[in-house]
Amino acid sequence: MNQQEIIQDHLRVCDDVHQCVLEENRFLRQHQRAPSPALIERKTALRGQLDANVAALRELPGGLIRDPEMRARIERTRSRILQILQLERENEQLLLRCSLAAPRAASATPASNLVQKIYGGSGTCRR
Repeated sequence: MNQQEIIQDHLRVCDDVHQCVLEENRFLRQHQRAPSPALIERKTALRGQLDANVAALRELPGGLIRDPEMRARIERTRSRILQILQLERENEQLLLRCSLAAPRAASATPASNLVQKIYGGSGTCRR
């Protein structure tokens, strides 16, 4: 793969990750619960592709940035990555809210006769 193809593929994967994270964000806002395992698996697979692309990018020579077209693509990629990070942060906050708002088992309230028995029977303070 040549330099242009590597960068173009990286931008495509970044766009795919962005769409997946955006879909997760919409789901969290709409349903207020964790997304489906299928969406999480898709996101994990895309992150694997992203890692592979980053490794390929690291092997590119540094003179590539001088080309204005390549510079524009790299800037688009950086911008997309920042959008992904911002959405991921928002998704984490939404997931946290969803997990905190999950219905909890009602705490057992002790029977009034049990409370009276524990505190001495009459319910009045003894001195």
